[in-house]
Amino acid sequence: MKQGETQIDKLDEIVQQSILYDFYGELLSDHKKRIFEDYVLNDLSLGEIAEEQGISRQGVHDIVKRCTQELKDYECKLSLVSKFQKIKIKLEEIQNITSKVTRTKDLTQISVIATLADDILKEL
Repeated sequence: MKQGETQIDKLDEIVQQSILYDFYGELLSDHKKRIFEDYVLNDLSLGEIAEEQGISRQGVHDIVKRCTQELKDYECKLSLVSKFQKIKIKLEEIQNITSKVTRTKDLTQISVIATLADDILKEL
């Protein structure tokens, strides 16, 4: 871990890397994908990957760092993760309102659902 970095920071970084990989991983070369998956998803150490791939630990570190930056660049350009997260929040709101309407039979919330659905369609 880097100086000043906590376990939570490291976990947050791994979660972010995993999410970005889920969306954009197929855009990486097979070699980069293998190394990135081993490090981020399979939790192998730099040394383990280096030995398996026949490259230096520093080489593995550089590839993981470049992959992470590539994935972040894709997100900056395409915003798929951001759009997905916004849509997910709106769908959860629709689910909550639908449950409430089902329980209370209060149909006044239907317009809120329609607005959220319109917002989702605009996101797409």
